[in-house]
Amino acid sequence: QVHLVEFGGGSVQAGGSLRLSCVASGFTANMHSMAWFRQAPGAGREGVAAIDIDGSTNYAHSVKGRFTISKDNAMNTLYLQMNSLKPEDTAMYYCAAGVDRTVILEAVAFDYWGQGTQVTVSS
Repeated sequence: QVHLVEFGGGSVQAGGSLRLSCVASGFTANMHSMAWFRQAPGAGREGVAAIDIDGSTNYAHSVKGRFTISKDNAMNTLYLQMNSLKPEDTAMYYCAAGVDRTVILEAVAFDYWGQGTQVTVSS
């Protein structure tokens, strides 16, 4: 079992920055990919960015060039640096981890999920 806890959410004005962190614990040795997803009220869960154990990354078109996903070498901590934030980035952000090595932004590809951290961007 893997336990994920997100940190770093909050409220910021448009154009500002936030850095999210996700700490993984438990049996992390079999994790080969991690990702960030988000869900706005009334919307489905959307893949934001993913990274695999070798450092390959994938980003949603809506965040490319503004967000950066990174991890520590052991895949125990995942980060999401969010710059130039927009009101449409407002959502609950979830950390996810998967056994398979993948960077596809589909929820079904990931096996473990955190409880989420709220990001609110005001105009």
